[in-house]
Amino acid sequence: MTTDTASAGQERQGTPIVVGYVPTDEGRAAFNAAITEAKKTNSELVLVNSSHGGAYMDSQVASDQDLESLVKDASEKGVTVTVRQFARGADPVDAVLETIDECGASMLVIGLRRRSPVGKLFLGSTAQSLLLHSHIPVLAVKARPGNDLKHPLPSAKDSQ
Repeated sequence: MTTDTASAGQERQGTPIVVGYVPTDEGRAAFNAAITEAKKTNSELVLVNSSHGGAYMDSQVASDQDLESLVKDASEKGVTVTVRQFARGADPVDAVLETIDECGASMLVIGLRRRSPVGKLFLGSTAQSLLLHSHIPVLAVKARPGNDLKHPLPSAKDSQ
């Protein structure tokens, strides 16, 4: 099941860009990169948020407040966002790939996180599956080290 929310915005001409989003620094980096790409191509964004379920995965479900903030941020930058939030228990890879097909997206934007070699060996990777199974170009971005949501890097002004 999905919940769709659209921001008030201009009509778009480019094909949609899908962004896989979880409320993490990597998710925010992906969202910001997707806004940049959408502005270049005059496209709308389709934000997909989903998790497998379970205690750890619940942290990957974005709150209504977080989603509203993202939609507002994009709208202020002239980009329309449609949110597709899938119910807990949905496979995030399937949710993203289904959305790509349904909206005829031209690009997928995802965030990458750092993983240890052991983590790569034993744990599945949503990003890896999307890179392997997407039939459209994928832009994979990392959050800048030290520039996360909790601990932003000091700016030049801060050091004066």
